[in-house]
Amino acid sequence: MKIVFGGAFNPVTKAHILVCEYILTKVDADEFIFLPVSNAYTKSELASNHHRVNMLNIAIKELEKVRISKLEIDDTDYLGTYQSLIRLSDNNDCEISFVIGADNLYNMHKWINIEGILSEFKIIVLGRNKIDIETAIDSNLILKKHRNSFIVLNDFKVNISSTGFRSTFDKTQVDEEVYEYIIENGLYRGDEDV
Repeated sequence: MKIVFGGAFNPVTKAHILVCEYILTKVDADEFIFLPVSNAYTKSELASNHHRVNMLNIAIKELEKVRISKLEIDDTDYLGTYQSLIRLSDNNDCEISFVIGADNLYNMHKWINIEGILSEFKIIVLGRNKIDIETAIDSNLILKKHRNSFIVLNDFKVNISSTGFRSTFDKTQVDEEVYEYIIENGLYRGDEDV
């Protein structure tokens, strides 16, 4: 099984790495793939593709079975999660699971080709913000219809986010080398002297 963890990773935090390590202890996987979205995916305060990939490389350098896919980075247009998962499947029989936090369940029905995603792939849902995952799935007809597509891992509880880091600049939320990279490159504050 390949496990795909998509996101902005703006910047990659200790929580992102803990997600990877945690899932690899819970699910038998051949490979864990970080899939950063490109700048074509409009999101405020998004550091360049180059910097976000560099920070991910720093953060995962000691991890086995883990790699970064630049599939979405290399696209000129954002094609959506479904197209990325199809392309990552390499047309082989390897099962693919996509990782999300429970908070994503509330808007997941709006994703591009959500029916295809839920029909063809597994979704690993991690507990977040004390959300009742089962209730969140049951409250949406599309998600409820594909209930068997979800692997629920309720016991993951880490309160660190990229948004939190950018607002506090709390260096305990990121790897020390990632923090140094942020400072050296003047990221998120527009000020190299922070």
